[in-house]
Amino acid sequence: MKSPFPILTADEAAAMVSNGDIIGFSGFTPAGAAKAVPKAIAARAKAEHAAGRPFKIGVITGASTGPSLDGELAKADAVLFRTPYQSNPDLRKKINAGEVQFFDMHLSQLPQTVRYGFLGKVKFAIVEACEVFPNGEIVLTTSVGASNTFCNVADKIIIELNAAQTSALRGFHDIYEPRDPPYRREIPLYTVRDRIGSTVVKVDPSRIAGVVQTNQADESGLFEEPNEATTRIGRNVANFLAAERRRGTIPAPFLPIQSGVGDIANAVLAAMGENPDIPPFEMYSEVLQDSVFKLIQSGKLTFASTTAITVSPAMAKEFYSNLDFYRSRIVLRPQEISNNPEIVRRLGIISINAGIEADIFGNINSTHVLGTSMMNGIGGSGDFTRNAFISIFVCPALQKGGKISTIVPLVSHTDHSEHSVQVIITDQGIADLRGKSPNERARLIADNCAHPDFREPLRQYLELNHSGQTPQSLRNAFAFHRQFMETGDMRGVKMT
Repeated sequence: MKSPFPILTADEAAAMVSNGDIIGFSGFTPAGAAKAVPKAIAARAKAEHAAGRPFKIGVITGASTGPSLDGELAKADAVLFRTPYQSNPDLRKKINAGEVQFFDMHLSQLPQTVRYGFLGKVKFAIVEACEVFPNGEIVLTTSVGASNTFCNVADKIIIELNAAQTSALRGFHDIYEPRDPPYRREIPLYTVRDRIGSTVVKVDPSRIAGVVQTNQADESGLFEEPNEATTRIGRNVANFLAAERRRGTIPAPFLPIQSGVGDIANAVLAAMGENPDIPPFEMYSEVLQDSVFKLIQSGKLTFASTTAITVSPAMAKEFYSNLDFYRSRIVLRPQEISNNPEIVRRLGIISINAGIEADIFGNINSTHVLGTSMMNGIGGSGDFTRNAFISIFVCPALQKGGKISTIVPLVSHTDHSEHSVQVIITDQGIADLRGKSPNERARLIADNCAHPDFREPLRQYLELNHSGQTPQSLRNAFAFHRQFMETGDMRGVKMT
């Protein structure tokens, strides 16, 4: 893996970075995330702080990353600001303590926001690659995210050339970046399988400051096996979609699926694969997880478009052992394309995303615990939800051993309003909200989606409020949340 550019150590690359610099790092989940240079920047930050000098950088990525990036920088107190999404516990702690300024963004908007200069000038792009050529062609690894945009706008580019990633990944990527207004045209992608760009990121080679040679696998963790609740959610989703197809609202050949990240998403896709009334289908999504590869292997999933491959170590081994098989079945795109509202609406994508809580009117909280503490961020769920053919949100009806109801009178933070959410599904049942008034939605969600332990107080909430088009009570709207803050348990909540 010989490099035509200066070979740097990670420490030498980190020495190029100055306090206050804004850096665009590769990574969309831990897939394809920069690893060596962020750790070296974190070590430098600790040394600078020990010497009494300030050292923090602005951190922009495609989405979340691995512990070597978000975790190390957070622990080193090296993050000035962070956007657009994160999932690291150390960084989350800093954000909720007010020590890191975090601004949550729709993932489809991040690349154009960077190009427009709204976030400031990007000094460095630090991206992982499996191959780089003298003419400035860069072959990315297991994600695209916003790496192409970072490379295009940054003053200088530092490449982590990762020997753990094979150069045979060339051909999986489809790099396309739209022009900015007022010159933007339609994105010429009309089917999930269309390719409209290049297999490489192309940059002026004079802007490549150097190459850091690494050999480190993606820091993806293991996924939990489905439990009783996630299994029920998966079956409820699959049964709902099969029923929609039978009654003709979903075309018989089916429509592309978008699924969020996590154990619930894996359970949903597994259930869809097992349902005989769901035909072989395609995906147009952000992330491919283990369950997706199992569906491809079985023939139930015929093609998948994504911006990241985020799998367990065992599934990664299977993927690399069968690249030729997957090459004709998977494409990796920039998040600006994988999450693009124009494409979502054109293709008729069915979106399936998870929420922290839902209220009885159909509003969804995806980001904040008790309305104040950030979990991860909105991610791409809004990109898909607001433009989907059918938008579905899923969550278990209970959390914390039954102490928390995820179905509440009013969400403590709103990420997706009732105007965008069409279906809510829990392990308890299904609430199809299409064509329903607020009163009808409220009774449907309370009866079908809430756990039996909480149905009565939700019904009582509605019975106490009769005025207005939306039967909401400012006095009782957060009664569930107040009860939990006072006692640590939502059970036994009373309406007044």
